[in-house]
Amino acid sequence: MVDLTPLRTSRDFRLLLVAGTVTYLGAMVTYVALPWQLYALTGSNLAVGMLGAVELVPLVVFGLWGGAIADHYDRRTVLVTTTVAQVALTALLLVNAHLPTPQVWALYVVGALLSAVTAAHRPSREALLPRVVRHDELPGALALSSIGMQTGLLAGPAIGGLILASGGATWAYAVDVVGLSVAAVLYVGLRPAPVTDGGTPPSVAGIVEGIRYAAGRRDLLGTYVIDMVAMFLAMPVVLFPAFATDVLRQPELLGLLYSAGTAGSLVATATSGWTARVHHHGRVVVVAAACWGLATAAAGLASAAWLVLVFFALAGAADMVSALFRQIIWNQTIPDERRGRLAGIEMLSYSVGPLGGQVRAGVVADGFGVRTSIVSGGVLCAVGVVATAAWLREFWGYDARTDEHAVRERDLREERARRADETLPGADAVRPDAT
Repeated sequence: MVDLTPLRTSRDFRLLLVAGTVTYLGAMVTYVALPWQLYALTGSNLAVGMLGAVELVPLVVFGLWGGAIADHYDRRTVLVTTTVAQVALTALLLVNAHLPTPQVWALYVVGALLSAVTAAHRPSREALLPRVVRHDELPGALALSSIGMQTGLLAGPAIGGLILASGGATWAYAVDVVGLSVAAVLYVGLRPAPVTDGGTPPSVAGIVEGIRYAAGRRDLLGTYVIDMVAMFLAMPVVLFPAFATDVLRQPELLGLLYSAGTAGSLVATATSGWTARVHHHGRVVVVAAACWGLATAAAGLASAAWLVLVFFALAGAADMVSALFRQIIWNQTIPDERRGRLAGIEMLSYSVGPLGGQVRAGVVADGFGVRTSIVSGGVLCAVGVVATAAWLREFWGYDARTDEHAVRERDLREERARRADETLPGADAVRPDAT
């Protein structure tokens, strides 16, 4: 089962976990409410689609800039500041929804600003995680964080739908404001987290240096490329409405298609205790990503609805295993002074792939059919992942016990733990890595 040690040993990890889970829940409520309100006001699918377009550029720009900020300023301060900004922006959505005539332009403007602030927030949270748990507790901490995220992804839209049906967009935004306010208070309770040696001042040059560092390490490059290949070639979500209605001829299955992958991911994380005993992380990422593709292809071939759901659940489980081990590599090998910038790069790597994958899936489906799009994408994913592993042999051979970056970080964090234990004897609630 999932390793619960970080919950018992780290007060700051407990605060991060609860704050992150509450944030995801509220964010998913707004994620449902914002396009719902926009469609209700305009009656246009194009207008709803344009919301994603105006959110994309802030996501890219502030994801990278937020990483640079996380490598210079106290990460607790960044978390508190960006969360308060999210509270203020969501409150503006609430006020706009309460007007006799809500303004459509406000939804676009605030949506873009929320995308920017959220993108700036996430690198600091991800960069702080390795600081609040011991090096050997990272697999369990990452699994628990994933459970919190998946809980929000699974329950948030359902809660949002119920609120919208009963109280409308005003109440949906109000729930998010309350949740974000709770998260802000929890972040205030964290201990200060200044960057080691003052960090690198935010700049374009610093961002470029982070990109060069990531590209120069083939173990890190493998984590990015494998995920983008897998998501670009085998992302079927955009086809679910057509798959349920036109292929399976059971439109009532649409909700289950969306939730099957998340259910598989939850099972994978809830049974992830074995991950701490694995050392060849690159191989697990490759195998799991290939299994994601093959399970997706099998779902596209299956004719029985229950079998389709089983294969999509298996695909979700495989994707989560791949994600967990990618995160372990990131958090156990990246130096603290670069952790924020690389967290921004990571966020882009797992955001761009799915967006491109939806375009690919739609184009192939229109030209050759829904089943062909899903099956061909899954098969090509497996082939592409294997080809990438053959190209990046260092990634396939990665061993956490001997990798120079993993050994350096492990020794450095053990030394910090030793110094902290000598300075604060008996203070088991104080995390040794938060120097």
